[in-house]
Amino acid sequence: MSYQADENRYERMVYNRVGRSGLKLPAISLGLWHNFGGVHVFENGLAIVQRAFDLGVTHFDLANNYGPPPGSAEENFGRILDRGLRGHRDELIISTKAGWDMWPGPYGNWGSRKYLIASLHQSLKRMKLDYVDIFYHHRPDPETPLEETMGALDHIVRSGMALYAGISQYNPEQTRAAAEIARGLGTPLLIHQPSYNMFNRWIEGGLLEELERQGMGCIVFSPLAQGLLSEKYLQGIPQDSRAAQPWNSIKPELLTEANLDKVRQLVPLARDRGQTVSQLALAWVLRKPQVTSALIGARTVAQLEENLASLERLDFSEEELQRIEEILA
Repeated sequence: MSYQADENRYERMVYNRVGRSGLKLPAISLGLWHNFGGVHVFENGLAIVQRAFDLGVTHFDLANNYGPPPGSAEENFGRILDRGLRGHRDELIISTKAGWDMWPGPYGNWGSRKYLIASLHQSLKRMKLDYVDIFYHHRPDPETPLEETMGALDHIVRSGMALYAGISQYNPEQTRAAAEIARGLGTPLLIHQPSYNMFNRWIEGGLLEELERQGMGCIVFSPLAQGLLSEKYLQGIPQDSRAAQPWNSIKPELLTEANLDKVRQLVPLARDRGQTVSQLALAWVLRKPQVTSALIGARTVAQLEENLASLERLDFSEEELQRIEEILA
């Protein structure tokens, strides 16, 4: 049976403007970092993406190295597009990135013009696309001049391979410098993709304010601390969880008893709000007006639906926010 998109999909989602641009993103976007690679069941990823679109998720985030193996998430996303979504291309915001190790030799990582342009050519081929909506430099490069990296992003946009340019994991000073160079070239940076969650709050140390000054949006990854901000690890590591997989990327220092105890204390607060811990954590990152979207992963359709239901309750009382601070202290 061919896929038919839900006619009411745009009635179920909150869309936020990206900085001072003309673009809007869904308050929750879907990342294909895990669960969509060559080692995973394709039909499961297909069902997740199609259900996400039916629920108003228009933004799908990838990178050249997503898998495993690297590149396979983009290949599978191209196959997913062929199963009914390619006809909705103009309704989608598709992003990809380059910056981490991708192929052997001196030209397969970091931030050179050679690497960024070659990587995007490969990504477009894997997804069978003429362009992506957003192309990111995935991490700061300590050796390549920032002018070269931003010049590559400018070229990519001007050549039509991407509509917008973004950066990921840049600190406030690096962000300011990159934004000034890009603006001078005539291709302002659209958005920044940093990590942010209750256990990782580094962007509150000046980055959010810098993004606001630069007119850039912010889409945060790992808002659930790689699954820690849920109830699934409170009784140990489930066999079907990411932490139990051989390609696990969860940092061991996250799954400490001290952190798990904080999650346990969040459970009654979440339930008083009619939410799960995951829903509470997603609403919490979205409380910041500078945060355009929270980028989630999903292992099942049910998990996707649970996380998207967080949008039903985004407001916090001062008492709730204070209690969260006390728990996290």
